[in-house]
Amino acid sequence: MNEARFWAAGFLGGIAVGGLFSTVRFRSEGDESYRRFRREGTPVIFSVWHGQLLPLAYRHRDQGVVALVSEHADGEYLVRLIERMGFRTVRGSSTRGGIQGLKGLIREVREGHDLTITVDGPRGPARDFKPGALLAAQTTRAPVVPVGAACSAAWHFDSWDRFMVPKPLATVRIAYGKPRWIERDADRAALDVAARALGDEMNELSARCEAALRGSRTTATGAGS
Repeated sequence: MNEARFWAAGFLGGIAVGGLFSTVRFRSEGDESYRRFRREGTPVIFSVWHGQLLPLAYRHRDQGVVALVSEHADGEYLVRLIERMGFRTVRGSSTRGGIQGLKGLIREVREGHDLTITVDGPRGPARDFKPGALLAAQTTRAPVVPVGAACSAAWHFDSWDRFMVPKPLATVRIAYGKPRWIERDADRAALDVAARALGDEMNELSARCEAALRGSRTTATGAGS
Protein backbone atom coordinates (compact mmCIF):
# COMPACT_ATOMS: atom_id res chain seq x y z
CA MET A 1 0.00 0.00 0.00
CA ASN A 2 2.77 2.45 0.92
CA GLU A 3 4.66 1.66 -2.26
CA ALA A 4 1.58 2.48 -4.36
CA ARG A 5 1.09 5.71 -2.44
CA PHE A 6 4.72 6.76 -2.94
CA TRP A 7 4.57 5.91 -6.64
CA ALA A 8 1.35 7.87 -7.12
CA ALA A 9 2.74 10.85 -5.23
CA GLY A 10 5.84 10.90 -7.41
CA PHE A 11 3.92 10.41 -10.66
CA LEU A 12 1.19 12.96 -9.97
CA GLY A 13 3.60 15.35 -8.28
CA GLY A 14 5.89 15.21 -11.30
CA ILE A 15 3.01 16.08 -13.63
CA ALA A 16 1.86 18.95 -11.40
CA VAL A 17 5.37 20.36 -10.96
CA GLY A 18 6.12 20.11 -14.68
CA GLY A 19 2.90 21.92 -15.55
CA LEU A 20 3.48 24.64 -12.98
CA PHE A 21 7.10 25.32 -13.87
CA SER A 22 6.35 25.44 -17.59
CA THR A 23 4.88 28.88 -16.79
CA VAL A 24 7.69 30.04 -14.48
CA ARG A 25 10.60 32.18 -15.65
CA PHE A 26 14.10 31.75 -14.21
CA ARG A 27 16.76 34.41 -13.85
CA SER A 28 20.15 33.68 -12.36
CA GLU A 29 23.50 35.22 -11.49
CA GLY A 30 26.85 33.76 -10.57
CA ASP A 31 26.36 30.61 -12.68
CA GLU A 32 30.06 30.57 -13.48
CA SER A 33 30.63 29.58 -9.84
CA TYR A 34 29.74 26.03 -10.77
CA ARG A 35 29.84 25.86 -14.58
CA ARG A 36 33.60 26.23 -14.80
CA PHE A 37 33.99 23.19 -12.55
CA ARG A 38 31.68 21.20 -14.79
CA ARG A 39 33.82 22.08 -17.78
CA GLU A 40 36.80 20.75 -15.85
CA GLY A 41 34.94 17.62 -14.72
CA THR A 42 35.14 18.63 -11.03
CA PRO A 43 32.03 17.97 -8.89
CA VAL A 44 30.61 20.69 -6.65
CA ILE A 45 28.38 20.63 -3.60
CA PHE A 46 25.40 23.01 -3.74
CA SER A 47 24.31 24.17 -0.28
CA VAL A 48 20.63 25.17 -0.30
CA TRP A 49 17.95 26.06 2.24
CA HIS A 50 15.22 23.44 2.60
CA GLY A 51 12.43 25.93 1.93
CA GLN A 52 13.92 26.88 -1.46
CA LEU A 53 14.48 23.32 -2.67
CA LEU A 54 11.64 22.95 -5.19
CA PRO A 55 12.53 25.71 -7.69
CA LEU A 56 16.23 24.90 -7.36
CA ALA A 57 15.57 21.22 -8.05
CA TYR A 58 13.57 22.10 -11.14
CA ARG A 59 16.29 24.50 -12.33
CA HIS A 60 18.86 21.68 -12.12
CA ARG A 61 16.65 18.87 -13.40
CA ASP A 62 18.15 16.16 -15.62
CA GLN A 63 21.72 17.13 -14.76
CA GLY A 64 22.54 13.99 -12.77
CA VAL A 65 22.85 15.90 -9.48
CA VAL A 66 22.75 13.77 -6.34
CA ALA A 67 20.53 14.91 -3.46
CA LEU A 68 20.78 13.92 0.19
CA VAL A 69 17.27 13.05 1.41
CA SER A 70 16.20 12.26 4.96
CA GLU A 71 15.43 8.68 5.98
CA HIS A 72 12.24 9.95 7.66
CA ALA A 73 9.10 8.45 6.12
CA ASP A 74 8.07 11.72 4.46
CA GLY A 75 11.47 11.81 2.74
CA GLU A 76 10.25 9.00 0.46
CA TYR A 77 7.74 11.34 -1.17
CA LEU A 78 10.53 13.79 -1.94
CA VAL A 79 12.70 10.98 -3.33
CA ARG A 80 10.00 9.92 -5.79
CA LEU A 81 9.42 13.49 -6.92
CA ILE A 82 12.99 14.62 -7.49
CA GLU A 83 14.02 11.31 -9.06
CA ARG A 84 11.39 12.06 -11.72
CA MET A 85 13.33 15.30 -12.29
CA GLY A 86 16.45 13.32 -13.09
CA PHE A 87 18.12 13.49 -9.68
CA ARG A 88 19.94 10.65 -8.01
CA THR A 89 19.39 10.30 -4.25
CA VAL A 90 21.28 9.22 -1.16
CA ARG A 91 19.33 8.58 2.03
CA GLY A 92 20.47 9.98 5.36
CA SER A 93 20.67 13.23 7.30
CA SER A 94 22.20 14.87 10.33
CA THR A 95 19.60 13.16 12.53
CA ARG A 96 19.12 9.72 10.95
CA GLY A 97 21.44 7.61 8.82
CA GLY A 98 24.20 10.20 9.05
CA ILE A 99 27.21 7.92 8.53
CA GLN A 100 25.48 5.94 5.78
CA GLY A 101 24.45 9.15 4.03
CA LEU A 102 27.95 10.61 4.29
CA LYS A 103 29.51 7.50 2.78
CA GLY A 104 27.00 7.63 -0.07
CA LEU A 105 27.77 11.28 -0.79
CA ILE A 106 31.52 10.68 -0.78
CA ARG A 107 31.08 7.79 -3.21
CA GLU A 108 28.96 9.92 -5.56
CA VAL A 109 31.47 12.79 -5.58
CA ARG A 110 34.31 10.41 -6.34
CA GLU A 111 32.26 9.11 -9.26
CA GLY A 112 32.04 12.65 -10.61
CA HIS A 113 28.53 13.73 -9.57
CA ASP A 114 27.52 17.13 -8.21
CA LEU A 115 25.70 17.10 -4.86
CA THR A 116 22.95 19.20 -3.39
CA ILE A 117 22.43 19.28 0.37
CA THR A 118 19.64 21.07 2.24
CA VAL A 119 21.91 22.27 4.99
CA ASP A 120 19.12 23.16 7.46
CA GLY A 121 17.18 19.93 6.96
CA PRO A 122 15.42 17.74 7.59
CA ARG A 123 13.72 19.32 10.62
CA GLY A 124 15.28 22.74 10.99
CA PRO A 125 15.50 25.24 12.51
CA ALA A 126 15.04 27.05 9.23
CA ARG A 127 18.19 28.63 7.78
CA ASP A 128 20.38 27.15 10.51
CA PHE A 129 23.38 25.75 8.61
CA LYS A 130 24.30 22.42 10.20
CA PRO A 131 28.09 21.96 10.06
CA GLY A 132 27.71 18.22 9.54
CA ALA A 133 26.79 18.99 5.93
CA LEU A 134 30.41 20.10 5.39
CA LEU A 135 31.90 16.70 6.17
CA ALA A 136 31.47 15.53 2.57
CA ALA A 137 33.26 18.67 1.35
CA GLN A 138 36.02 18.18 3.89
CA THR A 139 36.57 14.54 2.92
CA THR A 140 36.34 14.91 -0.86
CA ARG A 141 37.76 18.45 -1.19
CA ALA A 142 34.86 19.27 -3.51
CA PRO A 143 34.05 23.01 -3.44
CA VAL A 144 30.86 24.17 -1.73
CA VAL A 145 28.74 26.58 -3.80
CA PRO A 146 26.23 28.48 -1.62
CA VAL A 147 22.87 29.18 -3.28
CA GLY A 148 20.09 31.64 -2.54
CA ALA A 149 16.75 32.12 -4.26
CA ALA A 150 13.58 34.19 -4.21
CA CYS A 151 10.29 34.21 -6.07
CA SER A 152 8.15 37.09 -7.29
CA ALA A 153 4.96 35.30 -6.20
CA ALA A 154 4.74 32.07 -4.24
CA TRP A 155 2.76 29.91 -1.90
CA HIS A 156 4.47 28.99 1.36
CA PHE A 157 3.63 25.86 3.35
CA ASP A 158 2.70 26.30 6.99
CA SER A 159 5.79 24.32 8.00
CA TRP A 160 9.06 24.91 9.81
CA ASP A 161 10.86 25.77 6.55
CA ARG A 162 8.09 27.85 4.93
CA PHE A 163 8.51 25.62 1.86
CA MET A 164 8.23 27.79 -1.26
CA VAL A 165 6.12 26.88 -4.29
CA PRO A 166 6.14 29.47 -7.09
CA LYS A 167 2.78 30.59 -8.40
CA PRO A 168 1.97 30.34 -12.12
CA LEU A 169 3.73 32.98 -14.24
CA ALA A 170 6.07 33.87 -11.39
CA THR A 171 9.76 34.69 -11.79
CA VAL A 172 12.32 32.75 -9.77
CA ARG A 173 15.67 34.42 -9.26
CA ILE A 174 18.69 32.36 -8.19
CA ALA A 175 22.12 33.57 -7.06
CA TYR A 176 25.20 31.34 -6.78
CA GLY A 177 27.99 32.41 -4.45
CA LYS A 178 31.72 31.93 -4.76
CA PRO A 179 32.97 28.37 -4.19
CA ARG A 180 34.57 27.56 -0.85
CA TRP A 181 36.81 24.70 0.17
CA ILE A 182 36.89 23.02 3.58
CA GLU A 183 40.37 22.08 4.79
CA ARG A 184 40.96 18.42 5.56
CA ASP A 185 42.31 19.23 9.03
CA ALA A 186 39.42 21.54 9.99
CA ASP A 187 38.15 20.71 13.48
CA ARG A 188 34.61 21.13 14.79
CA ALA A 189 35.22 24.76 15.73
CA ALA A 190 36.47 25.53 12.22
CA LEU A 191 33.49 23.74 10.69
CA ASP A 192 31.14 25.81 12.88
CA VAL A 193 32.79 29.01 11.65
CA ALA A 194 32.55 27.90 8.01
CA ALA A 195 28.90 26.92 8.50
CA ARG A 196 28.00 30.33 9.91
CA ALA A 197 29.82 32.12 7.10
CA LEU A 198 28.13 30.02 4.42
CA GLY A 199 24.72 30.45 6.06
CA ASP A 200 25.20 34.22 6.17
CA GLU A 201 26.18 34.24 2.50
CA MET A 202 23.14 32.15 1.52
CA ASN A 203 20.89 34.66 3.30
CA GLU A 204 22.67 37.54 1.57
CA LEU A 205 22.22 35.85 -1.81
CA SER A 206 18.52 35.30 -1.09
CA ALA A 207 18.11 38.93 -0.04
CA ARG A 208 19.87 40.04 -3.24
CA CYS A 209 17.40 37.99 -5.28
CA GLU A 210 14.46 39.49 -3.42
CA ALA A 211 15.79 43.02 -3.99
CA ALA A 212 16.28 42.36 -7.71
CA LEU A 213 12.71 41.09 -8.02
CA ARG A 214 11.38 44.14 -6.18
CA GLY A 215 13.37 46.35 -8.54
CA SER A 216 11.89 44.56 -11.54
CA ARG A 217 8.38 45.08 -10.24
CA THR A 218 9.05 48.77 -9.58
CA THR A 219 10.46 49.23 -13.07
CA ALA A 220 7.50 47.44 -14.63
CA THR A 221 5.04 49.57 -12.63
CA GLY A 222 6.85 52.75 -13.61
CA ALA A 223 6.88 51.79 -17.27
CA GLY A 224 3.17 51.22 -17.23
CA SER A 225 2.24 54.42 -15.39
